[in-house]
Amino acid sequence: MAYAIQWLRSLIFNIQMYLAMAVIGVIGAPWALVSRDGAFKIMRFYTRYVAWSARWMIGLRCEIRGTPPQGNVMVAAKHQSFLDILMIFGALPAGKYIMKQSIIWTPVIGLYGLRIGCIAVNRGQRGKAIKKLVKDVESGLQYPGQLIIFPQGTRVAVGADKPYKIGTGVLYEQLGQRVIPVATNVGVFWPRTGVYRKPGLAVFEFLPEIATGLERGDFMVEMERVIEDASDKLAAEAGWKK
Repeated sequence: MAYAIQWLRSLIFNIQMYLAMAVIGVIGAPWALVSRDGAFKIMRFYTRYVAWSARWMIGLRCEIRGTPPQGNVMVAAKHQSFLDILMIFGALPAGKYIMKQSIIWTPVIGLYGLRIGCIAVNRGQRGKAIKKLVKDVESGLQYPGQLIIFPQGTRVAVGADKPYKIGTGVLYEQLGQRVIPVATNVGVFWPRTGVYRKPGLAVFEFLPEIATGLERGDFMVEMERVIEDASDKLAAEAGWKK
């Protein structure tokens, strides 16, 4: 019975979350179109709304640990659910994403993605995508901010083994920017698929930076190690066992 009630609460939460995205996005669109700062403020308002509604509707609290970075850096984050996209962005002063090309055409989301300076890539053509990625990021540095990238390329379930894609290493090498890894345990409560959301504490942890100057291969190994180790510890803290 308890599971059925939580499932129903989760369904209602999911529906209202996406309805709120449409309503807030459409109402704020004129401001976002004329002001990049306006687009950021509307998006941050939505992230706060989701965190607030998750707390009382499904019993899921959100906590940011560590120090969100300032200035031009790359943020390499573990990606387990839709919620980590929102909470990581909301914690940063000027975040922008590496995102799939198709998202540009998504109503509301595409508009705001373009306004805050997101970089769109076609993942179906790996070589061209990486070259375009570097070119677009370099040209986009006129907008100061934090470039958010999900090194595994997609949402990954807690404990699942999925390789880290080389694109993050290419950007690290060619842009010469510091990288701030981010770990999370949100997948314990909010899985990559399905309706059900568990109550608990979802943590998003900004880890110590990886400085510039490493060889690409060494960087990839270090990035994966720190993100996976920290994410596993946070998951274990939430009661998850391998």
